[in-house]
Amino acid sequence: MTRFFGQILGASVVLFARFITAARANWEGVDPLPYKRVYYSNHTSNADFILIWASLPPLLRRATRPVAGADYWLKSWIRAFIARHSINAVLIDRRAEHRDRDPIEQMAEALDEGSSLIIFPEGGRNRTTDPLLPFKAGLFNLAKERPDVDLVPVWLENLNTVMPAGEIIPIPLICTVTFGAPIHVGDNEDNDVFLARAADALAALQPASAQQEDG
Repeated sequence: MTRFFGQILGASVVLFARFITAARANWEGVDPLPYKRVYYSNHTSNADFILIWASLPPLLRRATRPVAGADYWLKSWIRAFIARHSINAVLIDRRAEHRDRDPIEQMAEALDEGSSLIIFPEGGRNRTTDPLLPFKAGLFNLAKERPDVDLVPVWLENLNTVMPAGEIIPIPLICTVTFGAPIHVGDNEDNDVFLARAADALAALQPASAQQEDG
């Protein structure tokens, strides 16, 4: 029964996300095929991973698990129910002193079980005017642990306007979710070089108008 209600709620989340955002998925340099992948994205809202998850075709969505902060999603029973039974999130406590498992180990285990992942390498939400915050080392460490897994950059456009920080009522607005060509870590590539390349691959997916403003 729990699984049934979880699936119903998950389907409702997808429909709501699509209704509010009229999300358009653009697949550039990669096709929506059922391969094991790590989708990594910019992060401006708590709704980011829901929009990415909702934008995937059903076959891919069922095999894709968002990586989410346990300290946020376990604060209430409804959040915990959604995280565990609707979207099957990989829950990681962002407070190092409260962890009983290594986050990279958790993510690698999920990949080994056949899941794809959605992660946000900036670590927290970007509240600045810069297009991206510096990436944390987690993406590099995961790439080194599972070098054969495709790392697919995903740019979210307009979601910070739909769901501004501190708001609980979304503002209807068209959003785009752009999936780019996958990257992999090089054999002798170090952390800083790889993270800079990964960030460049993600930033390159911005609409041309946004890239001109950043420039």
